[in-house]
Amino acid sequence: MPHTSSGNLFPGSPDPGAHSEWITAFCDGGSRGNPGPAGFGVYIEGPDGETIAELSEYLGKTTNNVAEYSGLLAAVDYAVRNGHRRLRVVSDSELMVKQIKGQYKVNSADLRPLYDEAKRRIARLEMFRIEHVLRGKNQRADRLANLAMDKGTGRNRTETPANGAAGREPKAEPAKSYKGFTKGGVIHLIEGELPDGVFVRIIPDRQ
Repeated sequence: MPHTSSGNLFPGSPDPGAHSEWITAFCDGGSRGNPGPAGFGVYIEGPDGETIAELSEYLGKTTNNVAEYSGLLAAVDYAVRNGHRRLRVVSDSELMVKQIKGQYKVNSADLRPLYDEAKRRIARLEMFRIEHVLRGKNQRADRLANLAMDKGTGRNRTETPANGAAGREPKAEPAKSYKGFTKGGVIHLIEGELPDGVFVRIIPDRQ
């Protein structure tokens, strides 16, 4: 009989050949527009904190909450397929975490099938935990989710090299200059014109 803890465990049948140590999956999902282009990211660590997997997928147009659940499903599926019987999930989605724990009801018709599927997959594990963290402590999964959305929308994101140095951003175009003069506090251009709403910086010409 597997040991249970914190009410967050869905026990399954024991598998003598499975991994008995805990792995940790940091999950995140996002949507640009909510609903809008969406994706999830999952960063998975082994028992000693080593990286064992990075998962990400573009989901098309959907909501933040659907993307969060999709990340959870991917994490549990990875654990089951690779024989990891004990899974700890970390997410910055308070809604999803509390729904999985049974603290919130699932009233959304879009989320109910995902919730039910998550319960079915979790039941195949020996032990399961899920906890909520602030977004700042879930940056690796957030990066993977954003990479999935970038890839799906054709946007190129500047990657951060492995040594931690930030990638180079494209150089900004130099500001365009115009010649003119002031009279009565009003700027009059000698040539050309500015579109409405443009902010300008005045540099006196002392020549």
